[in-house]
Amino acid sequence: MKKYTLCLCLLQLFFSSILAQLKSPSEFLGYSLGSRHTPHHLVQRYMEYVATSKPSHVQLREYGRTEENRPLLILAVSSPQNISRLEEIRNSNLALTHGAVAFGAEQLSALPAIVWLSYNVHGNEASSTEAAMLTLYELLREGSDCAAWLTNTVVLIDPCLNPDGRDRYVNWYQSVVGKKFNANPLSREHQEPWPGGRSNHYYFDLNRDWAWLTQIESQQRIKLYRGWMPHVHVDLHEQGYNEPYYFAPAAEPYHEVITPWQRKFQQEIGTNHARYFDQNGWLYFTKERFDLLYPSYGDTYPVYNGSIGMTYEQGGIRAGLGVVNEDGDTLTLYNRLIHHVTTSLSTIEVSAGQQQKLVQEFAAFFENGRSKGMGGYKSFIIKGEANREAYLQKLVTLLDAHGIEYRTGTNTTAKGYNYATAKEETFSVSAADIVINIAQTNAALVQVLFEPRTLLADSATYDITAWSLPYAYGLQAYATKEKIAQGGNWKLSPVSNTTTTYGYALPWNSPAVASFAARLLQAGVKLRYAEDSFYTNGKKFNPGTILILKTSNERWGDAFFEKVRLWANEQSINIVPLSSGLVQQGADFGSDKVHPLRTPRVALLSGEGTYSLSVGEVWHFFEKQLNYPVTLLNQSSFASADLASFDVLVLAEGRYRFLENRESFEGVQKWIQGGGRLIVLGETTAQLAKLDLGLVLRKEDNSSDKIAPSVLFKNRERDQISTITTGSIWKVSLDASHPLAFGYPGFYYSLKTDGTLFELFKEDKGWNVGQTLQEGPLAGFVGSRLQPTLKGGLVIGQLSVGRGNISFFADNILFRNFWENGKLLFCNALFFDAR
Repeated sequence: MKKYTLCLCLLQLFFSSILAQLKSPSEFLGYSLGSRHTPHHLVQRYMEYVATSKPSHVQLREYGRTEENRPLLILAVSSPQNISRLEEIRNSNLALTHGAVAFGAEQLSALPAIVWLSYNVHGNEASSTEAAMLTLYELLREGSDCAAWLTNTVVLIDPCLNPDGRDRYVNWYQSVVGKKFNANPLSREHQEPWPGGRSNHYYFDLNRDWAWLTQIESQQRIKLYRGWMPHVHVDLHEQGYNEPYYFAPAAEPYHEVITPWQRKFQQEIGTNHARYFDQNGWLYFTKERFDLLYPSYGDTYPVYNGSIGMTYEQGGIRAGLGVVNEDGDTLTLYNRLIHHVTTSLSTIEVSAGQQQKLVQEFAAFFENGRSKGMGGYKSFIIKGEANREAYLQKLVTLLDAHGIEYRTGTNTTAKGYNYATAKEETFSVSAADIVINIAQTNAALVQVLFEPRTLLADSATYDITAWSLPYAYGLQAYATKEKIAQGGNWKLSPVSNTTTTYGYALPWNSPAVASFAARLLQAGVKLRYAEDSFYTNGKKFNPGTILILKTSNERWGDAFFEKVRLWANEQSINIVPLSSGLVQQGADFGSDKVHPLRTPRVALLSGEGTYSLSVGEVWHFFEKQLNYPVTLLNQSSFASADLASFDVLVLAEGRYRFLENRESFEGVQKWIQGGGRLIVLGETTAQLAKLDLGLVLRKEDNSSDKIAPSVLFKNRERDQISTITTGSIWKVSLDASHPLAFGYPGFYYSLKTDGTLFELFKEDKGWNVGQTLQEGPLAGFVGSRLQPTLKGGLVIGQLSVGRGNISFFADNILFRNFWENGKLLFCNALFFDAR
C-alpha cells in the first residue's frame, strides 16, 4: 500500500511538472511559429497565458487602446526578486532622472538595467511581433541560458505598437495566400493594396510620431515610456526583402547631444550581434542609412532621453510567408523572426553584462543636463503674443507630455537669436512669455526640439533636417546664450466671455477658432466674415474676423447669444461682444466687404495613386482637430462621382490620372467653373503645371557655361544630395489681404521637403499669396544646386477658374500633423470662398 501511494505521488509530481512547463508559442497557438501570421488577438492571448503561468517572472499591463479599440500591451519580465519590487525599481529609476534622491555607488549597482523592446510599429513589417512571442518564451523556458540575465535586467516587451496596421496586413494576407505560399515576387500576396498595413487607423506612420504625439497610440505609449525611462530601447523593423539585416552602430549624422557612452555602447551591441550572425552565416550591415538625428523616431527619441536607442531592420517588407529575393534565396517568415529573436536576446545579454555602467551613465546623462545643460544656448523664450494663445496652449501641452520644464518670464531685457530674422537682437522679456531653461532634467530633448538650426555632421540623412518647434508652431521666439530668470508657473487665463445683445466678433487666428466656427456652421448658425480689417469700440479686428450676428439667426430666439457664449467657453475661445454694426473705421457690417461664410460640403480623394500618409493627415485633421465632416472618395471610381454633391475637393499628395492632361481634367474643370473649389497639397501641385492654367513650375537653372565636374561612380548617390532638400524651413512672405492668408502676420514658416516651386504669376493670371524670401532657408539642409532655385519662388497661390478657384500649396502644410503653423492655411482654403 505504501509502495502504491508513493508511485501515485510520483506520478502526480510528474504530471504537475509537465503542466507547469511553459508552452512555446507554437505549442500554444497550434501551428509552427512562422508558418502563418498571428493576428493580434492571438498574440494577446499568448501574452496573457505567459503572464498567468509565470506570475513570479512576468507582469502584464494593458496601457491603452488603439483607434480601432485593440489593446496595447506591455510585459515586464525579470527575476522573481525584481518582479517583487518592480514598482520600487521603476520609482528609483525615475528618481535618477530628476535627481530627487542622492544615490551612492552601492545603490546604483543594485538597480537592474531596464531594457525596452518595441515590436511592429509598422503593421506590415510582420516578423517582429512573431519574434516578440518567441523572445518572451526564450527568456522564461525551463533550462534557458537567458534566465540568468534577468537578475540584472528588467525587460519590457511591447509586442505590437500598431495592432490596427498589423491586423489590416495579416487579414489581407490570409485572404490572398493559397494552401502554400507562393515565393514568386510577382504573386499577388507580395503586392499589398492601398493603404497597406504600415500605418495606423488614420494612415499615420507611428515611427515618425514619437516626439509630436499627434496619434492616440503615441500619446499613450509616451506616457508609459516616461513612467519607466529605460536605459536601452530597441525598435524592431523590417526593410525591403532584398536587404539583409541592419543593426547598430547607426549611420552619421549623430546629433551633437549624443554622448560618447551612447556611441560606445552601440559599438558593443553591434559586436555582440555580429558574433551570433557570423556563427550562423547570416548577412548584415551597420553604420549605413539609419542615422540618429530626426527626434521623432523610436531610436532617437529614447537617445535624447538618456537611453541607448537603436533600430534593427530585417529584410522582409512584402515578403509574406516566403519570397525569392534577388540572390535567388527564399526568405521565409521564420528566417526573419529568428534574426529578430537573436538580436533581441543579444541586446539583453549585453545589457545584463553592462548593468552597472548603463545605470551609472544614465544617471550621469541627466545630472549633466541639470547642472550644465547642453549645446550653446542657455534659454529659449517664447513670446506670449495675445493673438497666439491657441498655439501657445498646444505647445505647452506637448511640453507637459514630455516632462519639459518651463515657467513665465520676468520683466527684463535680453539679447538673443531672433528666430524670425536669424539675427542676434535685443528684446524684452515679460511675465506673459514662456521661458525654457536648458539646464533641466530634459536638457537634451529641449536642445534638440528648440535649437534654431541643427548642426549636421553629414548631409546624407534619412529624414527631415529641420523641425524647431517655434517655427512649427509659428511663434515668435528667441534663443539666448545667457540664462534668463524665470518667474512663476505659466498658464493661460481662463476664458470667460460676456453677454451681448447685438453680436460677437470671432478673431480668426487659429485652427481652434476654425473648429469653433465649424461647430457653429454645423449647428445651423449663419456666420459672416469681414474681408478687410475694421475698428470698433477702440479695438482693431483683422481681415477674416467672423461675425456672429442676430441677422439670419432669428430662429434661435432670445437664447441664441447665450448658447454661443457657452459653447465658446466650453472650447476656450475668446469672442468679443459687439454693440453695433456701425464701425469707427473700415466697412460696416452691412457692406459688400462682409460676406456670408458657407458650410462647405467636402470630399477627399483617396485610394490607389494617392499617398496614404498624406491622405491620413487630411482625414485626421478633419476628424480629430477640426471636427468637420469629410467624404473620402476612391480615385478608382472618381470618374463616375457626382461632384455636384460637393463644394470643395481636396487632393492630398499623390499621382492623379485626371491631372495628366487637359482632356482628362475637363470634368473637374467644369465643376470648378460652376463654383467648385479645389485644394491641392504638396508635390501634387506639380501636376497642375501640365494643365495650361498659367502655372509654371520653376526648374533648376542649367544655363551656366561652366563644365560640371565629373563625378566618381562611388560618389553617385552623394552627388544627388546637391539637388535636394531634406526638410528645410523657409520664411514665406504672405499677401495678408488675401483670404488664404487670413490670420497670419504677413509671413509663414514653410517646411520644404522637396524642390516643388512655381514662377510668380504675371498680371491677372493668378494670385501670388506666398513666396519664399531671397535670403535662403532659416534652417535645414538644401543642396547647393537647388538652393538658388528655391529663392523668391511661389509656394502658395490661387487660380480663379470661372466662379470657382484652385488653391495650391507647394509644400505640405499638414506635414505629419505636427506642423501646426500650416493648419490655418488649410482652413482658409476650406472656408473662405475668395472671388
